[in-house]
Amino acid sequence: MAVPPGAPVGVFGFAVLLSVRSGAPVTVTRLAQPYDGVTLTSSPTAPFQTKSHSTRKIIVTLRVTQCEKAPRNAGLPFLDVTLRNVRAIQAPSFILGPRYPQDLTQALEIACSDGSR
Repeated sequence: MAVPPGAPVGVFGFAVLLSVRSGAPVTVTRLAQPYDGVTLTSSPTAPFQTKSHSTRKIIVTLRVTQCEKAPRNAGLPFLDVTLRNVRAIQAPSFILGPRYPQDLTQALEIACSDGSR
């Protein structure tokens, strides 16, 4: 995770790659995370499409909006993604590797420490 340049305390982000190896284009209709007190935005903003045989970089930015509702320990955080193509709609949840929970917990601790409120 990284803090966007010039971002206020409580804002942090990361990049993910969406690859469509074959078949019809895939549209991401929704990106979400499970925690109250934390909002998620993406660039590009959903809905967006990725064509077959291509990869798209997605920048995900999380903002702590209410420390009292944000978790102190992220545990097993996941990213909910709703995907659609001409045949189906899927709504998988992804845990983004072993560093993601650690980095998210650290970012939440920094954002909600007594000195940053």
